[in-house]
Amino acid sequence: MRLIRRRALTAIPVLLIVVVMTFLLMENASGDAVDAYLLSIGGGDAKVAATLRQQYGLDQSALARLWLYLTSLAKLDLGWSVAFNRPVLSLILERLPNTLLLMGSATALAFGIGSVLGIVAGARPGSLRDRGLSILSLILYAIPSFWLGLVFSLVFAVELRWLPTSGLETIASGKTGLARVADIATHLALPVGALALIYMALYLRVMRASMAEIWRLDFVAFAQSKGLSRHRIVLRHVARNALLPLVTMLGLQSAAMLGGSVVIESILPFPASAVWRRKPSPAAMRRC
Repeated sequence: MRLIRRRALTAIPVLLIVVVMTFLLMENASGDAVDAYLLSIGGGDAKVAATLRQQYGLDQSALARLWLYLTSLAKLDLGWSVAFNRPVLSLILERLPNTLLLMGSATALAFGIGSVLGIVAGARPGSLRDRGLSILSLILYAIPSFWLGLVFSLVFAVELRWLPTSGLETIASGKTGLARVADIATHLALPVGALALIYMALYLRVMRASMAEIWRLDFVAFAQSKGLSRHRIVLRHVARNALLPLVTMLGLQSAAMLGGSVVIESILPFPASAVWRRKPSPAAMRRC
């Protein structure tokens, strides 16, 4: 808990620096929010632009706008979406559960498979199995996630017709319990697979490299001198110590996977509403 408190306190100045730099970048960009809004609606006269700048506070000094920006963020006021005519925070909270579901499923799959394959590759560094898995991981990591999503959609949804191309569950299916869970898993297969394969390659490489370094340490030689089996040395000694940098990488890649999941949601469309929202019964759907 002391470590968490210390990290939380050191994160405050970092966040403050990021927020101020973001404000300064937008401040030095050409135009402002009013220009972007008028351009989106086809233009407007100078009087309308001046009124909007006064409403948005853009006619004030840069220091006053920075203070307004900081105080609004402190109150979790992210502004108003002109495109959706709703608060930005409500839009994020509405779409966040499905994004977290996709990201969490892909993270668990990538971490699990990547660590297992990394152990398989790192059990015998330099072997044919190790080189084959390393080449495969490099190929997968070099593939863009959006291109992989398109290929998966073309092969498994269009050509083979095994999986759906979009959505999170079958509309008005009336499924409940395990049947609904299986239906959601079927719809998640394509986006989760496209997102997980990229990061699986990264975890495989990290696990393999970490195990290759640990094989050279003295305690591994001591375990070998005791006559322990190679299987036990790999699982009980080498792999357990090699998991430490992999867990660190898991935390660092969470933010990157969140951005990647947003791209996958655009390629393989996801609904905006939460999946645990109660569904109407088939009778109610027929009445509608």
